[in-house]
Amino acid sequence: MDTLLDLLQKNARESSDTLAKELGTTVSDVENRIKNYQDEGVIRAFKAIINEDKLETDNVRAAIELRIQPRKDCGFDSIASRITQFEEVESLFLMSGGYDLLLFVSGSSLQAVAGFVSRRLATIDGVLSTATHFMLKTYKDQGVLMESDNDDERLQVSP
Repeated sequence: MDTLLDLLQKNARESSDTLAKELGTTVSDVENRIKNYQDEGVIRAFKAIINEDKLETDNVRAAIELRIQPRKDCGFDSIASRITQFEEVESLFLMSGGYDLLLFVSGSSLQAVAGFVSRRLATIDGVLSTATHFMLKTYKDQGVLMESDNDDERLQVSP
C-alpha cells in the first residue's frame, strides 16, 4: 500500500505539511494525491475511532454471521446490497468458511438488535440462518488500542 495511505490510516488529521515532510515531497503533491484517492473512491471517508466503552451510552454492538442462498443471476450481491440499506448495519463483508456474510451492527439495546435480527434480517428472502454475537468490551479496533497503561484499573500485584 502507498505510504501516504498508511500515514492517513494512522492519523487522518495529520497536516499536509507534516505528511509532505515525512514522505519527502511537496504539500501540493500530498494534497493532489489525497484528492485523487478521494476521486477514485480509494479514500471513502475520514473517521474518528471512538472508544464507546468510555462513553455513558447504552449502545450495543454485535457481529452477525449470515448464511444465505445466493441468487442465480447476481450471487450474493443483491442480498448484500439490500442489507447495506439498514441503518443498523455498520459494516458488511462477504466471507469464506462456514457462513457467507459477516455484519457488524449497532442498536440502542440488546432487544433492539435482537428485534432487528428477527424481524428485518432473518426474514429477507434467501437468508438461511443467522448467528448473533454481542460485543461486550473492545480491546482493539481497526489497529487502535482502546486501553492504555493509564487506563488500567486493576490492582497492582506485589510479591
